Amino acid sequence: MENLENDVILANEVQKKSYSPYSNFRVGAVLTTKSGKKYTGCNIENGGIQSICAERVAFCKAISEGEKEFESILVVGGKKDKENNKCLPCGYCRQFMREFTDNNFKIYNAYKGKIDEYKMKELLPDSFDLNLI
Repeated sequence: MENLENDVILANEVQKKSYSPYSNFRVGAVLTTKSGKKYTGCNIENGGIQSICAERVAFCKAISEGEKEFESILVVGGKKDKENNKCLPCGYCRQFMREFTDNNFKIYNAYKGKIDEYKMKELLPDSFDLNLI
C-alpha cells in the first residue's frame, strides 16, 4: 500500500469543512489523479434529498478542471467530535466513480488508526457500463 499519511491528514482537514447539520456525519475525501494531483471534497447536506457526498465533490472539482484519469480516493467519515468510523462510498458514489475509473481504481478508508484498501471491482462488481452493451 502506498504512503497515504498525508492524504489522511488532508482528508481529516477537509472533513472539518463538511456542511452536515442534519446527520452530524462528516465525510472528507482526497482524490488522486494518475499524474499525482490531489482534489478534496466534503459532504454537503440540505433539508431535502439533494445532498452531495464528499467523493462526488472531489470528482466534480477534478473533472471541472479537466482531469480524466484517476488513481485512488481516500475517504474518512464519522460523527462530529468523535473518532472516525468505517465509511465507504455509498452506492450512488460507487456508480458515479465507476464512470470515470476502471475496475482497479483504489478506494481507501482511514479510521481508528488503520487504512483499508479496496478496488472498484470489489465494491461494485458487475457495474453498469455502456461499453459492455
